[in-house]
Amino acid sequence: MRLRFLGAAEEVTGSLLLVEVESGSIIVDCGMFQGRRQESRLRNAKLPRAAIEADAAILTHSHIDHSGSMPTLVKSGFQGSIYTTLATANLCSYMLRDSARIQAADAAYLNRKYGRDPDWVPITPTYDEVDVLHALDRFVALSYRRPFEPLPGVTAQLLNAGHILGSAQVVLDVHEHGKTKRILISGDLGRKGLPILRDPETPPHPVDALVLESTYGDRVHGPVESMQTEIERVVRATVARGGKIIVPAFAVGRTQELLFVLHGLLRAGRISELPIYIDSPLAINVTEVFRMHPECFDEETRSFFDEHGDVFSFEGVRYTRTAAESMEINRQEGPAIIIAASGMAEAGRVLHHLRNHVEDERNTILIVGFMAEHTLGRRLVERRQRVKIWGVERELRAQVEVLSAFSAHADRNDLIAYARAALPKKIFLVHGEPDQQVPLKEALQTRRCHVEIPKRGAVVELD
Repeated sequence: MRLRFLGAAEEVTGSLLLVEVESGSIIVDCGMFQGRRQESRLRNAKLPRAAIEADAAILTHSHIDHSGSMPTLVKSGFQGSIYTTLATANLCSYMLRDSARIQAADAAYLNRKYGRDPDWVPITPTYDEVDVLHALDRFVALSYRRPFEPLPGVTAQLLNAGHILGSAQVVLDVHEHGKTKRILISGDLGRKGLPILRDPETPPHPVDALVLESTYGDRVHGPVESMQTEIERVVRATVARGGKIIVPAFAVGRTQELLFVLHGLLRAGRISELPIYIDSPLAINVTEVFRMHPECFDEETRSFFDEHGDVFSFEGVRYTRTAAESMEINRQEGPAIIIAASGMAEAGRVLHHLRNHVEDERNTILIVGFMAEHTLGRRLVERRQRVKIWGVERELRAQVEVLSAFSAHADRNDLIAYARAALPKKIFLVHGEPDQQVPLKEALQTRRCHVEIPKRGAVVELD
C-alpha cells in the first residue's frame, strides 16, 4: 500500500493524490494548477500517466484546483468512475463547463492579440465543453456517510468537510492480508461557525495515515463573528469616499457568504442600501445549486430562510448574466459593490472591473479568500505599486482590504485540533506552501506521530 503525491505538494493548487493498493489504484482529486501562466499550461495539459491509469477517482469538492483537470483526465484515457457528493456533482456540471469556456475565451483573446508575432506559440485550451460532458458521465453522486467500494477490498465514506457546499473528507478502509488500515484524506477543511454551511464533521479515529491540508498552517484567522463588523467598516468607508468595492470572489461559497452577511447588515440598518452586483454567470448558477441543497445548511441559515425568505435575493442585489450587462456596470456612477469571479483574479469578469477601478483611490479592492503564489490576487494582497492586468501595467491606487475572517479554510488551531482528534500514526501535509507547512509540522510532530511534508512525485510506503 502506498501514496503518491502527484500535486499540491509544497504548493496549494493542482491537488492530485494517488492511493495504490493490491487491487488497484484510486486518485483523490485532479485539480488545475494555478500559478505562472506558462507553467500552468504545461502542467495542466499533461497529467501523470499513473493518474490516467488509475481504476477509480474520488473528488473532495468542486473548486477548480481540485476538480478542474477531471475532464483532461478522462480525455487522456481514464476509464474509471468519479465518486463525489451530490452537491459537488451538481456544482461541477456548471463549474467545469465554465472552465472550458474561460479557456476558450482566453486562448482566442491572446492568439488574436499576439498572433502576428513570429515567436508566438498559439494557445490551445486544455479541454472543451464536450470533454466536460464526457467527464460528467463518469460521476457517481453519493450522500455523506454512505459506504461504497471504489475497489475490491476498499471501503470508502465521504464526511462533511464544511469548506464549501458538498465538500468532503475521504475515509478509506483498506482490507489486505486479514488486516484493515485506515487512510483519512482531509480535503479542504472548513471552519466552525461559518455562515450557511454545517460545521466540519469530527474525523474518525484512530487512523493509520492522515493526508492533511495545510493552507493556513501558520496563521490564525480573525473570529468568524467579526465578519459583519469588518464588512460594515469597509462598506461605510468606501461609500464615504464615493467609491466602489471590487471583490474577486469564488463563485462557490464566498459569493453566497458575502450575500448572507450583506443581507443581514441591510436588514439591521447597519449599512445603507446600494447596488450589489453579482457579475458572474457561474455564481448565479451556483447560487441556484445552493437553493437545491438545504440539507447542507446550518440551523441559522434554515431559520433565516423560514423567517425572511431567500437569503440570496434582497433589495439592491442585481444578477448580471450577459457581457453587455457586465460592461454597463462600469458606466454606473456612485458607490456600489461588485462581486465577480475568478476568486484569485486570474480570469473572468473581475479582470474587467479591476482594470477599470484599480487606479482610482476612492475604490476598494476587497480580498476575502486565499490567493495563490504568482497570481494577480496575491500581488494585490502584497499591495504592489503596479499590477499587470491583461499584459498592461497599472498603478494600484485603490485601497486594498484583506479580511481573513472570511476564509473558508481551517486555520492553524483548527488543523491541530482536527489532527489530534484523528489520532494518526503518520501525517502527510499537502495543499500548503512551505512557510505554512514547516511551523505546522513542528506543532504536530510527537513521539507517537510522524509528520512529513512530501515533495511532488514522492512515493510513501504504508507498512
